[in-house]
Amino acid sequence: MLVLLLLGQFMGLVDVFIVNVAMPSIGTELHASGASLQLVVGGYTVAYAMLLITGARLGDLYGRRRMYLLGVVAFTLTSVGCAFAPDAATLVVFRFAQGASAAVMVPQIMSVIQMQFQGPARAKALSAYGAVLSTGAVAGLVLGGVIVNADLFGASWRPVFLVNVPIGLVLIALVPRLLPKDAPTGRRKLDLQGLALAVPAVFLLVLPAVLGRELDWPAWTFVCMAAGVVLAAVFVRVERGIAARGGDPLLNLAVLRAPGMSIAMITVVCVQLTYGGFLFVFTLHLQQGLAETALRAGLTYLPMSITFGLAGFYWRKLPARIHHLLAPGGLAVSALSYGLVAIAMQDGGSGGALMWIGTILNGVGMGLSVSPLLTQALVNVPMDKAADASGLLTTIVQLGQVGGIAVYGALYLTLVDRTGDGVRAHVLGTAMSTSAVWILVVAALGVVPGLLLSRVVLRARRPAPAAPAAVPSPTAASD
Repeated sequence: MLVLLLLGQFMGLVDVFIVNVAMPSIGTELHASGASLQLVVGGYTVAYAMLLITGARLGDLYGRRRMYLLGVVAFTLTSVGCAFAPDAATLVVFRFAQGASAAVMVPQIMSVIQMQFQGPARAKALSAYGAVLSTGAVAGLVLGGVIVNADLFGASWRPVFLVNVPIGLVLIALVPRLLPKDAPTGRRKLDLQGLALAVPAVFLLVLPAVLGRELDWPAWTFVCMAAGVVLAAVFVRVERGIAARGGDPLLNLAVLRAPGMSIAMITVVCVQLTYGGFLFVFTLHLQQGLAETALRAGLTYLPMSITFGLAGFYWRKLPARIHHLLAPGGLAVSALSYGLVAIAMQDGGSGGALMWIGTILNGVGMGLSVSPLLTQALVNVPMDKAADASGLLTTIVQLGQVGGIAVYGALYLTLVDRTGDGVRAHVLGTAMSTSAVWILVVAALGVVPGLLLSRVVLRARRPAPAAPAAVPSPTAASD
């Protein structure tokens, strides 16, 4: 039974990353612009982020096995749609749909594990679940490189999506037979009003930011972004009203009042902006600037992913007295890593030892910052608000990555366009180096809220001072 759940998690996670190394091939075959490639990568994550909480509540309302199976069916079908997309626009639409399918499928997995496994069996199941999470990114990058490089049946990048189909068919056949049926709980209702505001607000902010550079920033892009800001403000007001009436808002913003939560969110945004942006522009540069094959580009991330996984797994074994400093410390290491990559790539550099040291250090920095940061963000959240805080945090993590793809992708592509008359390697190297410097800046800025959060966490760990002994009143003493 556990294998059926982990396969679904593997599919959902791998497809976040597997398309990265296929970007140049997709761009060449479909004549896709840089903006289209940003949407192919980021569209999945946008849909996943916006619908994840709704997907979890659908499991409560209609049964987790039913919604898991529905998500698998939809994910398999949309994967086929991606594989046979005739143009970039169609591929972007199917990537959005694929992300929405993952938002229905993935939330059910942890819930079923919690329901069906108890005691030591649950611990083993959660360990296996964590292993899939830690290896999914590198598996996606390496698997994508292997598949594109193999050029199976002359299909170039298309088998990158078709790899989901046999897994999906196995799950469709076995889930109804082997996964126990569960009764709907209906504990939390859908917030359709919030969803109707949040989705267009995000699209109105992201799409113009991605398309504006390519279209030379026409007036409608600014109108759309202004409308997105207005909708976001209305969304906040509506969500607060639903919470005040005792309802179930999509995002319960009241959790931001917990000590350190707002600071943690700012730090999370800095981490995810830089990481998402770096993965996007560095993958493009490996293949376009350094002329690496898709396979070599994917394998370039292997040492980084290993150090990410090791640091993320073993940070708890470090002395407890320094745990509160790991998040800002990890961000500082990540900032250093981006600086090394910037130096390695300047003036058309080919990378060399500095690039490898930079990527390895990036894995260490991310491993030391991400898991401790997510843990510390929730340290002062009341137990009855833990689910709301986790949902908000997960949404911010995903949207932060999308923001990084939009902002740094636009920066990199703009720099390539503006310096396009020089030697190609020099042009792309300068664009990568400059982008890495700006990624470094945001990572370094993220150290500041990280340090503020560490102070909040340190105060929370200190025991409350003992109440002073009562001093008898003069009247009592004379009795």
